[in-house]
Amino acid sequence: MTADLPVRPSEPPAADAPPPERKAVRRPPVRLFAPLRETGRLFALALSVTRSVFRRPFQIREFVEQFWFIASVTILPAALVSIPFGAVIALQVGSLTQQLGAQSFTGGASVLAVIQQASPLIVALLISGAGGSAICADLGSRKIREELDAMEVMGVSPIQRLVVPRVLATMGVAVLLNGLVSVVGTLGGYFFNVIMQHGTPGAYLASFSALAQLPDLYISEVKALIFGFIAGIVAAHRGLNPRGGPKGVGDAVNQSVVITFMLLFFVNMILTAIYLQIVPAKGS
Repeated sequence: MTADLPVRPSEPPAADAPPPERKAVRRPPVRLFAPLRETGRLFALALSVTRSVFRRPFQIREFVEQFWFIASVTILPAALVSIPFGAVIALQVGSLTQQLGAQSFTGGASVLAVIQQASPLIVALLISGAGGSAICADLGSRKIREELDAMEVMGVSPIQRLVVPRVLATMGVAVLLNGLVSVVGTLGGYFFNVIMQHGTPGAYLASFSALAQLPDLYISEVKALIFGFIAGIVAAHRGLNPRGGPKGVGDAVNQSVVITFMLLFFVNMILTAIYLQIVPAKGS
């Protein structure tokens, strides 16, 4: 029989020995997918709001209050801003038509520029800056005070109770305010073209009737409706997702305005391109 040999304990690794190799696992950076994640949440909120519009009960009182608030803070600034916008467009277009020898078309070109492009953008920017920032601050303050969580605990949907009336209010104010801005901008352009550039009132109105058509007004109202929806959705999204307490609410307000501005110009480019492809120019 063989004698049992003593078992030596395993020697600890030397201090200067290299550590064992580990397989490196590459993980995608978190910040890389943050914009995509936020975009997905924004579209999810828009879809949820669209579904909740047709659910009952509808918050009529909240809608009327928000509609009146947004209209009260945007009517006067919109009217005041539309006058210089219409004047600048009329002066620039009038100067260009004089160089081309087509001064008789100044009225139609300037009015179409005001109605199709300037008016919806002015309305959307003012609603986003005045009404949208207020909506974002209101929802953000409710979020950090945990009022929205309490509503969910009680079985009340914050989207149906708070977000839907505000989004519908921004859309309604945008559509109605677009007509006001179009009229005021057209009158401002008419005044500056006739008084400062010595144009004739008859030629101004005749060129407008010769170039303009009813779909131009339709696309203006459709743009205002879509822009109001975008402004309300972005403001609600940033208000429902603040970060860092009260300071995060202020940052969310700034972010909502900037994001809305970028989306408005991008969507306006797409809608204008589609409209010019679908609706032929008058007289063509």
